[in-house]
Amino acid sequence: MSKLVSPHGSDELKTLLLEGDALVAEKARAETLPKVMISSRESGDVIMMGIGGFTPLDGFMTHADWQGVCDGMKMANGLFWPIPITLSTDTSVADNLSLGQDVALVDAESNEIMATMTVTEKYSVDKAHECMMVFKTTDIEHPGVKMVMAQGDVNLAGPVKVLSQGRFPTDFSDVYMTPAETRALFKKKGWKSVVAFQTRNPLHRSHEYLVKIAIEICDGVMIHSLLGKLKPGDIPSEVRVNAINALVENHFVEDTVIQSGYPLDMRYAGPREALLHALFRQNYGCSHLIVGRDHAGVGDYYGPFDAHHIFDEIPEGALETQPLKIDWTFFCYKCGGMASMKTCPHEASDRLLLSGSKLRKLLSEGDDVPAEFSRPEVLKILRAYYSTIAEEDKVEVKLSGHSAR
Repeated sequence: MSKLVSPHGSDELKTLLLEGDALVAEKARAETLPKVMISSRESGDVIMMGIGGFTPLDGFMTHADWQGVCDGMKMANGLFWPIPITLSTDTSVADNLSLGQDVALVDAESNEIMATMTVTEKYSVDKAHECMMVFKTTDIEHPGVKMVMAQGDVNLAGPVKVLSQGRFPTDFSDVYMTPAETRALFKKKGWKSVVAFQTRNPLHRSHEYLVKIAIEICDGVMIHSLLGKLKPGDIPSEVRVNAINALVENHFVEDTVIQSGYPLDMRYAGPREALLHALFRQNYGCSHLIVGRDHAGVGDYYGPFDAHHIFDEIPEGALETQPLKIDWTFFCYKCGGMASMKTCPHEASDRLLLSGSKLRKLLSEGDDVPAEFSRPEVLKILRAYYSTIAEEDKVEVKLSGHSAR
Protein backbone atom coordinates (compact mmCIF):
# COMPACT_ATOMS: atom_id res chain seq x y z
CA MET A 1 0.00 0.00 0.00
CA SER A 2 1.57 3.26 -1.14
CA LYS A 3 -0.78 5.69 0.57
CA LEU A 4 -3.55 5.94 3.13
CA VAL A 5 -6.99 4.59 2.28
CA SER A 6 -9.34 7.02 0.53
CA PRO A 7 -12.28 8.56 2.39
CA HIS A 8 -15.50 6.58 2.08
CA GLY A 9 -17.21 7.14 -1.26
CA SER A 10 -15.00 10.11 -2.10
CA ASP A 11 -11.52 11.15 -3.13
CA GLU A 12 -11.47 13.85 -0.45
CA LEU A 13 -12.90 14.39 3.01
CA LYS A 14 -16.24 16.19 2.95
CA THR A 15 -16.20 18.65 5.85
CA LEU A 16 -19.34 20.67 6.57
CA LEU A 17 -17.93 22.77 9.42
CA LEU A 18 -17.92 26.44 8.45
CA GLU A 19 -14.92 28.63 9.21
CA GLY A 20 -13.96 32.31 9.26
CA ASP A 21 -16.41 34.93 8.02
CA ALA A 22 -18.83 32.29 6.75
CA LEU A 23 -19.07 30.82 10.26
CA VAL A 24 -19.61 34.22 11.88
CA ALA A 25 -22.35 35.12 9.40
CA GLU A 26 -24.14 31.77 9.68
CA LYS A 27 -24.06 31.86 13.49
CA ALA A 28 -25.71 35.27 13.43
CA ARG A 29 -28.32 34.04 10.94
CA ALA A 30 -28.97 30.91 13.00
CA GLU A 31 -30.12 33.04 15.91
CA THR A 32 -33.04 34.27 13.79
CA LEU A 33 -34.18 30.83 12.62
CA PRO A 34 -36.77 28.46 14.14
CA LYS A 35 -35.07 26.19 16.67
CA VAL A 36 -35.17 22.39 16.55
CA MET A 37 -33.80 20.68 19.65
CA ILE A 38 -31.54 17.67 18.98
CA SER A 39 -30.33 14.84 21.19
CA SER A 40 -26.79 14.05 22.26
CA ARG A 41 -26.61 11.32 19.63
CA GLU A 42 -27.75 13.71 16.91
CA SER A 43 -25.26 16.34 18.05
CA GLY A 44 -22.49 13.78 17.73
CA ASP A 45 -23.68 12.94 14.22
CA VAL A 46 -23.69 16.65 13.33
CA ILE A 47 -20.11 17.02 14.55
CA MET A 48 -18.99 13.97 12.59
CA MET A 49 -20.50 15.50 9.45
CA GLY A 50 -18.77 18.75 10.29
CA ILE A 51 -15.27 17.30 10.64
CA GLY A 52 -15.56 14.85 7.74
CA GLY A 53 -15.98 11.74 9.87
CA PHE A 54 -19.19 10.88 8.01
CA THR A 55 -17.85 11.63 4.52
CA PRO A 56 -19.58 11.84 2.07
CA LEU A 57 -22.86 12.72 3.85
CA ASP A 58 -24.08 16.29 3.42
CA GLY A 59 -26.88 16.10 5.97
CA PHE A 60 -29.51 13.92 7.60
CA MET A 61 -30.96 11.05 5.59
CA THR A 62 -34.17 11.03 3.57
CA HIS A 63 -36.89 8.40 3.87
CA ALA A 64 -35.48 6.57 0.84
CA ASP A 65 -32.04 6.61 2.47
CA TRP A 66 -33.50 5.40 5.78
CA GLN A 67 -35.34 2.56 4.06
CA GLY A 68 -32.34 1.52 1.99
CA VAL A 69 -29.96 1.60 4.95
CA CYS A 70 -32.31 -0.34 7.21
CA ASP A 71 -33.16 -3.02 4.67
CA GLY A 72 -30.03 -3.29 2.52
CA MET A 73 -27.28 -1.19 4.14
CA LYS A 74 -27.14 1.22 1.22
CA MET A 75 -28.45 4.72 0.62
CA ALA A 76 -30.77 5.70 -2.22
CA ASN A 77 -27.74 6.55 -4.39
CA GLY A 78 -26.27 3.08 -3.79
CA LEU A 79 -23.59 4.15 -1.31
CA PHE A 80 -22.87 1.54 1.37
CA TRP A 81 -24.00 2.71 4.82
CA PRO A 82 -24.90 0.37 7.71
CA ILE A 83 -26.85 2.52 10.21
CA PRO A 84 -29.39 5.32 9.54
CA ILE A 85 -28.12 8.83 10.31
CA THR A 86 -31.40 10.60 10.99
CA LEU A 87 -32.79 13.53 12.92
CA SER A 88 -36.17 13.34 14.62
CA THR A 89 -38.52 15.78 16.25
CA ASP A 90 -42.03 15.88 17.69
CA THR A 91 -45.03 16.12 15.39
CA SER A 92 -45.97 19.49 16.87
CA VAL A 93 -42.59 20.92 15.87
CA ALA A 94 -42.61 19.34 12.41
CA ASP A 95 -46.12 20.64 11.65
CA ASN A 96 -44.83 24.21 11.98
CA LEU A 97 -41.99 23.70 9.51
CA SER A 98 -42.23 24.04 5.74
CA LEU A 99 -40.19 22.24 3.12
CA GLY A 100 -37.32 24.43 2.00
CA GLN A 101 -37.27 26.24 5.35
CA ASP A 102 -34.00 26.74 7.23
CA VAL A 103 -33.83 25.82 10.92
CA ALA A 104 -31.23 25.98 13.66
CA LEU A 105 -30.29 22.67 15.30
CA VAL A 106 -29.83 23.20 19.03
CA ASP A 107 -28.21 20.71 21.40
CA ALA A 108 -30.84 19.92 24.03
CA GLU A 109 -28.31 19.66 26.86
CA SER A 110 -25.92 22.56 26.25
CA ASN A 111 -28.44 24.79 24.41
CA GLU A 112 -25.73 25.49 21.84
CA ILE A 113 -26.64 25.96 18.18
CA MET A 114 -24.77 23.12 16.48
CA ALA A 115 -25.81 23.64 12.85
CA THR A 116 -28.34 25.03 10.43
CA MET A 117 -30.35 22.77 8.15
CA THR A 118 -32.57 23.22 5.14
CA VAL A 119 -35.60 20.96 5.61
CA THR A 120 -36.09 19.05 2.37
CA GLU A 121 -38.34 16.27 3.67
CA LYS A 122 -40.52 15.37 6.65
CA TYR A 123 -41.39 11.73 7.15
CA SER A 124 -42.42 9.13 9.71
CA VAL A 125 -40.79 5.72 10.09
CA ASP A 126 -41.57 2.36 11.60
CA LYS A 127 -39.30 2.55 14.64
CA ALA A 128 -39.75 -1.12 15.49
CA HIS A 129 -38.67 -2.07 11.97
CA GLU A 130 -35.55 0.12 12.30
CA CYS A 131 -34.72 -1.51 15.63
CA MET A 132 -35.17 -5.04 14.31
CA MET A 133 -33.00 -4.38 11.25
CA VAL A 134 -30.25 -2.42 13.03
CA PHE A 135 -30.22 -3.93 16.53
CA LYS A 136 -31.77 -7.34 15.74
CA THR A 137 -34.24 -6.84 18.59
CA THR A 138 -37.13 -4.66 19.71
CA ASP A 139 -36.46 -5.31 23.40
CA ILE A 140 -36.82 -1.93 25.13
CA GLU A 141 -34.10 -2.98 27.60
CA HIS A 142 -31.58 -2.76 24.77
CA PRO A 143 -30.06 0.76 25.11
CA GLY A 144 -30.08 1.36 21.36
CA VAL A 145 -33.70 0.29 21.02
CA LYS A 146 -34.65 2.47 23.97
CA MET A 147 -32.97 5.43 22.29
CA VAL A 148 -34.76 4.95 18.95
CA MET A 149 -38.18 4.30 20.48
CA ALA A 150 -37.88 7.46 22.61
CA GLN A 151 -37.05 9.76 19.69
CA GLY A 152 -39.59 12.04 17.98
CA ASP A 153 -42.20 10.66 15.59
CA VAL A 154 -41.13 12.72 12.57
CA ASN A 155 -37.75 12.64 10.84
CA LEU A 156 -36.37 15.76 9.16
CA ALA A 157 -34.04 15.40 6.19
CA GLY A 158 -31.79 17.96 4.60
CA PRO A 159 -28.28 19.35 4.15
CA VAL A 160 -26.54 20.94 7.11
CA LYS A 161 -24.01 23.69 7.71
CA VAL A 162 -22.12 22.82 10.89
CA LEU A 163 -21.25 25.60 13.32
CA SER A 164 -19.67 23.79 16.27
CA GLN A 165 -17.62 20.83 17.43
CA GLY A 166 -19.24 21.05 20.86
CA ARG A 167 -17.08 20.61 23.94
CA PHE A 168 -14.72 18.05 22.48
CA PRO A 169 -11.81 20.24 21.28
CA THR A 170 -11.59 21.88 24.71
CA ASP A 171 -12.54 19.08 27.12
CA PHE A 172 -10.34 16.55 25.31
CA SER A 173 -7.68 18.78 23.77
CA ASP A 174 -4.97 16.18 24.36
CA VAL A 175 -6.67 13.41 22.32
CA TYR A 176 -9.46 14.82 20.17
CA MET A 177 -8.48 14.85 16.50
CA THR A 178 -10.40 15.32 13.28
CA PRO A 179 -9.97 12.98 10.31
CA ALA A 180 -7.81 15.59 8.57
CA GLU A 181 -5.58 15.76 11.64
CA THR A 182 -5.18 11.99 12.02
CA ARG A 183 -4.40 11.63 8.32
CA ALA A 184 -1.77 14.36 8.58
CA LEU A 185 -0.25 12.67 11.64
CA PHE A 186 -0.13 9.25 9.97
CA LYS A 187 1.62 10.77 6.96
CA LYS A 188 4.09 12.59 9.19
CA LYS A 189 4.93 9.32 10.94
CA GLY A 190 5.23 7.50 7.61
CA TRP A 191 2.40 5.12 8.55
CA LYS A 192 0.55 3.66 5.57
CA SER A 193 -1.15 0.68 7.19
CA VAL A 194 -2.91 1.88 10.33
CA VAL A 195 -5.11 -0.20 12.62
CA ALA A 196 -7.92 1.42 14.60
CA PHE A 197 -8.82 0.00 18.00
CA GLN A 198 -12.34 0.97 19.03
CA THR A 199 -12.92 1.32 22.76
CA ARG A 200 -15.43 2.62 25.25
CA ASN A 201 -13.50 1.09 28.16
CA PRO A 202 -10.06 1.49 29.72
CA LEU A 203 -7.78 -1.15 28.24
CA HIS A 204 -7.30 -4.37 30.22
CA ARG A 205 -4.74 -7.05 29.36
CA SER A 206 -6.83 -8.60 26.57
CA HIS A 207 -7.22 -5.22 24.89
CA GLU A 208 -3.49 -4.62 25.25
CA TYR A 209 -2.83 -7.99 23.63
CA LEU A 210 -5.09 -7.17 20.66
CA VAL A 211 -3.29 -3.89 20.06
CA LYS A 212 0.12 -5.57 20.24
CA ILE A 213 -0.98 -8.19 17.69
CA ALA A 214 -1.90 -5.31 15.37
CA ILE A 215 1.45 -3.58 15.90
CA GLU A 216 3.22 -6.73 14.73
CA ILE A 217 1.59 -6.59 11.30
CA CYS A 218 0.94 -2.89 10.59
CA ASP A 219 2.84 0.40 10.81
CA GLY A 220 0.92 1.72 13.79
CA VAL A 221 -2.25 1.62 15.86
CA MET A 222 -4.71 4.37 16.72
CA ILE A 223 -6.55 3.64 19.95
CA HIS A 224 -9.75 5.49 19.11
CA SER A 225 -11.71 6.25 22.23
CA LEU A 226 -15.40 7.15 22.19
CA LEU A 227 -15.90 10.53 23.85
CA GLY A 228 -19.69 10.77 23.62
CA LYS A 229 -22.39 9.31 25.83
CA LEU A 230 -22.27 5.82 27.30
CA LYS A 231 -24.72 3.77 29.32
CA PRO A 232 -24.98 4.13 33.12
CA GLY A 233 -22.12 2.40 34.94
CA ASP A 234 -19.58 2.85 32.14
CA ILE A 235 -16.35 4.65 33.03
CA PRO A 236 -16.34 8.36 32.04
CA SER A 237 -14.35 9.40 29.00
CA GLU A 238 -11.82 11.55 30.84
CA VAL A 239 -10.94 8.70 33.23
CA ARG A 240 -10.63 6.27 30.35
CA VAL A 241 -8.37 8.63 28.39
CA ASN A 242 -6.01 8.98 31.37
CA ALA A 243 -5.92 5.22 31.92
CA ILE A 244 -5.12 4.56 28.25
CA ASN A 245 -2.37 7.18 28.28
CA ALA A 246 -0.80 5.47 31.31
CA LEU A 247 -0.89 2.11 29.56
CA VAL A 248 0.63 3.44 26.33
CA GLU A 249 3.40 5.30 28.15
CA ASN A 250 4.43 2.31 30.23
CA HIS A 251 3.74 -0.79 28.14
CA PHE A 252 4.15 0.04 24.45
CA VAL A 253 7.18 0.80 22.31
CA GLU A 254 7.42 4.52 21.67
CA ASP A 255 5.86 5.79 18.43
CA THR A 256 3.87 2.65 17.67
CA VAL A 257 0.55 3.77 19.20
CA ILE A 258 -1.39 7.01 19.37
CA GLN A 259 -4.58 7.70 21.28
CA SER A 260 -7.32 9.77 19.71
CA GLY A 261 -10.99 10.32 20.39
CA TYR A 262 -14.17 10.83 18.41
CA PRO A 263 -17.44 12.59 19.31
CA LEU A 264 -20.15 9.94 18.84
CA ASP A 265 -22.45 8.32 21.38
CA MET A 266 -22.56 4.53 21.48
CA ARG A 267 -25.49 2.94 19.70
CA TYR A 268 -24.74 -0.62 20.93
CA ALA A 269 -25.75 -2.01 17.52
CA GLY A 270 -23.24 -4.86 17.57
CA PRO A 271 -22.43 -6.09 14.03
CA ARG A 272 -23.96 -3.10 12.24
CA GLU A 273 -22.04 -0.71 14.48
CA ALA A 274 -18.84 -2.61 13.73
CA LEU A 275 -19.42 -1.77 10.06
CA LEU A 276 -20.04 1.89 10.93
CA HIS A 277 -16.84 1.87 13.00
CA ALA A 278 -14.90 0.60 10.00
CA LEU A 279 -16.56 3.11 7.68
CA PHE A 280 -15.68 6.22 9.62
CA ARG A 281 -12.20 4.85 10.51
CA GLN A 282 -11.65 4.78 6.76
CA ASN A 283 -12.34 8.52 6.81
CA TYR A 284 -9.80 8.89 9.62
CA GLY A 285 -7.21 7.14 7.41
CA CYS A 286 -7.14 3.67 8.97
CA SER A 287 -6.64 0.63 6.75
CA HIS A 288 -7.86 -1.87 9.37
CA LEU A 289 -10.17 -2.11 12.36
CA ILE A 290 -9.63 -4.59 15.17
CA VAL A 291 -12.82 -6.60 15.59
CA GLY A 292 -12.68 -8.79 18.66
CA ARG A 293 -15.30 -10.55 20.74
CA ASP A 294 -18.80 -8.97 20.80
CA HIS A 295 -17.71 -5.76 19.11
CA ALA A 296 -20.08 -2.87 20.06
CA GLY A 297 -22.41 -5.37 21.70
CA VAL A 298 -24.35 -5.26 24.93
CA GLY A 299 -25.77 -8.06 27.07
CA ASP A 300 -26.35 -11.22 25.06
CA TYR A 301 -28.18 -9.69 22.09
CA TYR A 302 -25.43 -10.75 19.66
CA GLY A 303 -23.25 -13.79 19.23
CA PRO A 304 -19.62 -13.30 20.26
CA PHE A 305 -18.44 -13.19 16.64
CA ASP A 306 -21.46 -11.85 14.78
CA ALA A 307 -19.40 -8.72 14.09
CA HIS A 308 -16.79 -10.93 12.38
CA HIS A 309 -19.32 -12.61 10.15
CA ILE A 310 -21.09 -9.45 8.96
CA PHE A 311 -17.95 -8.26 7.17
CA ASP A 312 -18.19 -11.40 5.02
CA GLU A 313 -21.78 -10.55 4.08
CA ILE A 314 -21.31 -7.04 2.65
CA PRO A 315 -20.54 -6.45 -1.05
CA GLU A 316 -16.92 -6.65 -2.12
CA GLY A 317 -15.43 -3.15 -2.21
CA ALA A 318 -18.09 -1.67 0.08
CA LEU A 319 -15.31 -0.62 2.46
CA GLU A 320 -11.59 -0.09 1.99
CA THR A 321 -10.96 -0.45 5.71
CA GLN A 322 -10.77 -4.16 6.49
CA PRO A 323 -11.47 -6.03 9.74
CA LEU A 324 -8.63 -7.55 11.71
CA LYS A 325 -10.62 -10.42 13.21
CA ILE A 326 -9.27 -11.82 16.47
CA ASP A 327 -10.59 -14.80 18.45
CA TRP A 328 -11.30 -15.06 22.20
CA THR A 329 -8.29 -13.78 24.14
CA PHE A 330 -7.46 -14.49 27.78
CA PHE A 331 -4.69 -14.98 30.29
CA CYS A 332 -3.59 -18.62 30.40
CA TYR A 333 -1.83 -19.73 33.57
CA LYS A 334 -0.22 -22.72 31.84
CA CYS A 335 0.95 -20.62 28.88
CA GLY A 336 2.19 -18.05 31.37
CA GLY A 337 0.72 -15.08 29.50
CA MET A 338 -1.92 -13.77 27.14
CA ALA A 339 -3.19 -16.17 24.48
CA SER A 340 -6.13 -16.85 22.20
CA MET A 341 -8.21 -19.84 21.21
CA LYS A 342 -5.91 -20.23 18.21
CA THR A 343 -2.69 -20.31 20.22
CA CYS A 344 -3.55 -21.90 23.58
CA PRO A 345 -3.97 -25.71 23.80
CA HIS A 346 -5.01 -25.77 27.48
CA GLU A 347 -8.28 -26.29 29.31
CA ALA A 348 -10.86 -23.62 30.12
CA SER A 349 -10.00 -24.02 33.82
CA ASP A 350 -6.49 -22.73 33.05
CA ARG A 351 -7.77 -19.52 31.51
CA LEU A 352 -8.84 -16.18 32.95
CA LEU A 353 -11.33 -14.57 30.59
CA LEU A 354 -11.20 -10.79 30.71
CA SER A 355 -13.88 -8.21 29.96
CA GLY A 356 -14.55 -4.57 30.65
CA SER A 357 -17.75 -5.52 32.48
CA LYS A 358 -15.88 -7.86 34.82
CA LEU A 359 -13.27 -5.19 35.54
CA ARG A 360 -15.95 -2.57 36.30
CA LYS A 361 -17.77 -5.01 38.58
CA LEU A 362 -14.63 -5.79 40.58
CA LEU A 363 -13.71 -2.13 40.93
CA SER A 364 -17.22 -0.92 41.78
CA GLU A 365 -17.55 -3.55 44.51
CA GLY A 366 -14.09 -2.85 45.93
CA ASP A 367 -12.81 -6.34 45.21
CA ASP A 368 -9.23 -7.26 44.43
CA VAL A 369 -8.31 -7.23 40.76
CA PRO A 370 -5.91 -10.02 39.71
CA ALA A 371 -2.59 -8.82 38.34
CA GLU A 372 -3.34 -10.81 35.18
CA PHE A 373 -6.41 -8.66 34.57
CA SER A 374 -5.06 -5.14 34.35
CA ARG A 375 -1.79 -3.22 34.57
CA PRO A 376 -1.03 -1.51 37.94
CA GLU A 377 -0.73 1.95 36.35
CA VAL A 378 -4.24 1.55 34.94
CA LEU A 379 -5.70 0.17 38.17
CA LYS A 380 -4.33 3.10 40.16
CA ILE A 381 -6.28 5.57 38.02
CA LEU A 382 -9.45 3.48 38.03
CA ARG A 383 -9.39 2.90 41.79
CA ALA A 384 -8.97 6.63 42.34
CA TYR A 385 -12.06 7.26 40.24
CA TYR A 386 -14.21 4.64 41.99
CA SER A 387 -13.16 6.01 45.39
CA THR A 388 -14.94 9.27 44.52
CA ILE A 389 -18.32 7.61 43.89
CA ALA A 390 -20.69 7.52 46.84
CA GLU A 391 -22.21 4.10 47.52
CA GLU A 392 -25.71 5.33 46.73
CA ASP A 393 -24.55 6.64 43.35
CA LYS A 394 -22.88 3.43 42.19
CA VAL A 395 -24.55 1.55 39.35
CA GLU A 396 -24.70 -2.19 39.84
CA VAL A 397 -22.72 -3.97 37.15
CA LYS A 398 -24.48 -7.16 36.12
CA LEU A 399 -22.54 -9.72 34.14
CA SER A 400 -24.58 -11.11 31.29
CA GLY A 401 -24.06 -12.61 27.89
CA HIS A 402 -20.43 -13.18 26.89
CA SER A 403 -19.05 -11.15 29.80
CA ALA A 404 -20.50 -13.65 32.28
CA ARG A 405 -18.30 -16.50 31.03
